Amino acid sequence: MSSQYQAVQWNRQKRIYDLLLISGVALYLVVFAVVTEHYFPYVTEEILIMRAFGTLAFLLLHLILCIGPLCRLNPKFLCLLYNRRHMGVTCFFLGLIHAVMVVATYHAGGDINPIASIFVTSRLTGSLAGVPFQPFGFFALCILFLMAATSHDFWLSNLTPPIWKTLHMLVYAAYFLLVLHVTFGVLQGEAGLLYSVTMAAGLLTVIALHKAAAWRERRNDRELEGLRGDGFCDACSVDDIPENRARVVCLSGERVAIFKYDGKISAVSNVCQHQNGPLGEGKIVFGCITCPWHGYQYRPETGESPPPFKERVATYDVRVQNGRVFVFPKPKMDGMSAPAILTRQ
Repeated sequence: MSSQYQAVQWNRQKRIYDLLLISGVALYLVVFAVVTEHYFPYVTEEILIMRAFGTLAFLLLHLILCIGPLCRLNPKFLCLLYNRRHMGVTCFFLGLIHAVMVVATYHAGGDINPIASIFVTSRLTGSLAGVPFQPFGFFALCILFLMAATSHDFWLSNLTPPIWKTLHMLVYAAYFLLVLHVTFGVLQGEAGLLYSVTMAAGLLTVIALHKAAAWRERRNDRELEGLRGDGFCDACSVDDIPENRARVVCLSGERVAIFKYDGKISAVSNVCQHQNGPLGEGKIVFGCITCPWHGYQYRPETGESPPPFKERVATYDVRVQNGRVFVFPKPKMDGMSAPAILTRQ
């Protein structure tokens, strides 16, 4: 969390994360160059750089898209989610180097503006192999640039989390454009099956993981029934909630996280105000609900972040009767807290 906006707030986890990321990028580029020189000794340096940075950017984008569903399926992958935005910025710069090399090699020597040349020098031929593929890559790079430029929490706060989240969902549009870019590029420039098989495997992996995560998430969206006359809904048993953790239920179309801690019960919105992370998958640390994605914290009784931070999540009225937890399906108004309830009533 941050009360001031700084270019980078380094901590041990970020240093380790970025060191591993940079090391992986460097290792890939070296291995790619060695393998290419061995099997394709006559390839030019320009082509080698294009392919190395282009394939790495595409591979990294696959990893970025797979991290989300992997975290939904297994919490052990949360360490990859912590600074995923650093991966996104790295992916953009790798793609940018690839694009600069392409423009400098194929479009900078003529009378036409190099950027305009991307769109006017390729003509449709009436076959799939003749579809111009470079414009797809250009528009994908524009989306990646927009996401990289707004990756800092300054933009997240000022655009508001819902708008920022919607903006960054454009990564799927960028991925679709890059699939087209690579597909038609391979059809025109590669006779072997290696690139086609590899791309198909990556696409199927991304789709399969998202499908599996969506199927699992459906269980959290089953609307609770059993509304009592006082308007409260029977959510779960007190014993169903692990100590210092939560049980997530769906009420009035919204996910609610019911936490048990220090002999008390509190219910808050499951959506973190930072990046819409799942608070119910976090835990109570030093008296605060701690989001598993980036560590943002909230008081369970009030939904407010500890000073000097000002984020806040909605709270819900709860009751405990005969070992059962009952939750009122409508959240409290902004600025109002819901008192914690003792587990034994």
